Amino acid sequence: MFSFGQDIGVDLGTATVISYVKGKGIVLREPSVVAVNNDTKEVLAVGEEARRMLGRTPGNIVATRPLREGVISDYTITQAMLKYFIKKINGRAMFAPRLMICIPSQVTEVEKKAVIDAAQDAGARKVYLIEEPIAAAIGAGIDISKACGNMIVDIGGGTTDVAVIALGGAVQSSSVRIAGDKFDEAIIKYIRRKHNVIIGERTAEDLKITIGCVHPRIQDVEMDVRGRDLVTGLPKTITVFSSEMMEALEEPVKAILDVVHSVLESTPPELSADISERGIYLTGGGSLIEGLDKVIEGKTGIHVMIANDPISCVALGTGKALDNLDILDGKSRGK
Repeated sequence: MFSFGQDIGVDLGTATVISYVKGKGIVLREPSVVAVNNDTKEVLAVGEEARRMLGRTPGNIVATRPLREGVISDYTITQAMLKYFIKKINGRAMFAPRLMICIPSQVTEVEKKAVIDAAQDAGARKVYLIEEPIAAAIGAGIDISKACGNMIVDIGGGTTDVAVIALGGAVQSSSVRIAGDKFDEAIIKYIRRKHNVIIGERTAEDLKITIGCVHPRIQDVEMDVRGRDLVTGLPKTITVFSSEMMEALEEPVKAILDVVHSVLESTPPELSADISERGIYLTGGGSLIEGLDKVIEGKTGIHVMIANDPISCVALGTGKALDNLDILDGKSRGK
């Protein structure tokens, strides 16, 4: 049965694409991965199916992530991925959907245009953009239209966005291209240096999710992983402890702490007082790493709260923003 096109909110993440449809909530949550045949340039798989191919494809097939550090690194593949997801959500609707897509707070005009063009070429009727921390705040249930200040730290796959929000807009904001992906890279480098073993991105992500921590745990936990021994070139199983993860993640976490501190330093005194009273909200998948809230709290002296369902916050906020374009104070743009 044909129907009108839907309004869709899209968290176009470096690691995951999450989509929200009004009246239905979250309708899609898939990895931002596309498998392409290099010989024919044909798209073979998108999402979870393509993710399973990462690191396991023959020479003529490449499983790639078309978004890096929060922005489009491969326009054609991003367009193909969006087209696939739009078709999956919109079904046999007669009209193309309107899309509200989130972007990091510090992207350039060229990067913004690339997102709009890719979405329109993929079949969107109209495209709006919203900054990730604004969307995260809305998704976390914060009333951003009020005069009081709220601080959001959104740690995604490619970027960490930090913003102080009041009266519907970001008063101070900063974005650093260090987040979940950099955590994975840091783990890979650490395992190579410490154990002389090479592991892949998926294994590093499993370590991060299962035993990753940035603050001492009450009890050291362990996990067995398989990789390739650098000396013999053969498969090898090693045991990794959570205390090692803390050491591995020290550098990227310090970079996130620095940007949080920098935004707080440049925040007007009245809003600083609000934040001190109301606390700092953490959103995004990266906020779920064990102890990150405690580390930020220790650095700033301000109470830190992890939002309910932090992974979905940006997508929920992006979807809700479709009904509340007036409170975004010009932060969205259409073409």
